[in-house]
Amino acid sequence: MSSFRAYTLPFFVFLLFLGLREWLGGLGRGEFFLDQPQYWVFPLQTLVCGALLWRGWRHYALAWPRQLGFTLAVGVAVLLIWIAPQCWLGAAPRLEGFDPTVFAAQPVLYAGTLFFRFLRLVVVVPLVEEIFWRGFLLRFLIREPFESVPMGSWNLRAFLLVCAGFMLEHSQPDWIPALLAGALYNFVAIRTRSLASCVVAHAVTNLLLGLYIMQTRQWGFW
Repeated sequence: MSSFRAYTLPFFVFLLFLGLREWLGGLGRGEFFLDQPQYWVFPLQTLVCGALLWRGWRHYALAWPRQLGFTLAVGVAVLLIWIAPQCWLGAAPRLEGFDPTVFAAQPVLYAGTLFFRFLRLVVVVPLVEEIFWRGFLLRFLIREPFESVPMGSWNLRAFLLVCAGFMLEHSQPDWIPALLAGALYNFVAIRTRSLASCVVAHAVTNLLLGLYIMQTRQWGFW
């Protein structure tokens, strides 16, 4: 696998699975696993994207994260931004979405569903997104070949375009938090010059968000 494909293919396959979920969910065939395809599409997405990340692993500059205290603080800050509308600004709770408790009467299926949901949320999503947005695009928009650009190089145009792209990748209710999150993760890249730090910050956000979701049952945050 070439370096270009290693940095980009997991992300675009990830998006293809999101599109598959939307397409299948709109068919309305009256069958649970067709009308609610996220319960099998997301685990499959996790496995396929995980395999692609494994194949491309040697291309990623994922050394030990730098400035760990700062990195963790950004991860927590993004979580607070993400849940602020519901916690402090009076927005309606987001109760509709991926609800693993639909399998509560089947303990093995429930545990497997929850395991894959957190594996996707905390491991696969931070890796796929940070490798693409901060590891690839933030450098590619400066010049080609992108690997000749040091990690965390500053360029206003690249910074703004990556923020906008990161925002548009998410659903519309999350656009403002995603825009701010993209800026903060970009800042992690610029300050630490470490792709691993970006992944850790994103993983911390998502882990805390997952715990918040399970505590409040606001499944729409998935």
